[in-house]
Amino acid sequence: MKFQFIALGALCISNITVAKANDVAIGMAFDQGLSAVVELGQQYRLTVGNDGIAADYLFKRGDLSSPQMSIDWYVGAGAWAEWEDEFGVRVPIGLDWAVAPNVGIYGQLNPQVNFYRGAELQLGAALGVIYRF
Repeated sequence: MKFQFIALGALCISNITVAKANDVAIGMAFDQGLSAVVELGQQYRLTVGNDGIAADYLFKRGDLSSPQMSIDWYVGAGAWAEWEDEFGVRVPIGLDWAVAPNVGIYGQLNPQVNFYRGAELQLGAALGVIYRF
């Protein structure tokens, strides 16, 4: 179990040098229970919460914006682990909505595979608010 946490941390920390000015965001979310969120370069997202930890790499983004609203979609790949025993991989599919300069709201669905006691398909979700520096 310790190896999984070390691997998740290394995935996020190894890419800190990629972050540029205005590409670091922090916030709160309901993902792994009530969670703190750190996002780097609009590509890497680390979530640490009451129930566990998750790390996602957002590899594809698109624009659904109109003149009135700035909305982007994204797809990624990631891993998660609960503080107790469960762990697995997930595919976050979501929307980012820029509600104000440097403030965004995101929501995502996470089709995921839980590997604890055999592979089991599950569906997770997350809703969060971030502030971009």
